[in-house]
Amino acid sequence: MTHEQLKLENQLCFPFYAISRLIIRKYQNLLNELGITYPQYLVLLVLWETDYQPVNDISKRLFLNTNTITPLIKRLEKLKIVKKEKGQDDERKMYVKLTDKGLQLKEQAAQIPYKLVEGVDASKIDLIELKISLDNMIGILK
Repeated sequence: MTHEQLKLENQLCFPFYAISRLIIRKYQNLLNELGITYPQYLVLLVLWETDYQPVNDISKRLFLNTNTITPLIKRLEKLKIVKKEKGQDDERKMYVKLTDKGLQLKEQAAQIPYKLVEGVDASKIDLIELKISLDNMIGILK
């Protein structure tokens, strides 16, 4: 038996893994200027949309477990980009809030999405169509 289904070239997941790694590498070059990692950038993207959110909500939004998100938030806290606060209604709930530095980073980061796609030949790939397809897949798989 050859088990064609086990060949790397026949795996649906591998191209996603490879493209993810390649894109994150490009992002990291841009994020180094801000002094943050790609996972930290994701947390900030969520907070830049809506500041002051429970840790659990951030975790859900990023499809990460709280035990993964907590160290990211701690590192952002050490960098004085965010701060944690106990919930006013429920002290067991921890909220994450941007600091002034975190808000300033938003302005610096605003050009990153544009820089990332600079040089992408639009005749070879429709980024909007690709994004729609990927969002559809996420909706199916979650």
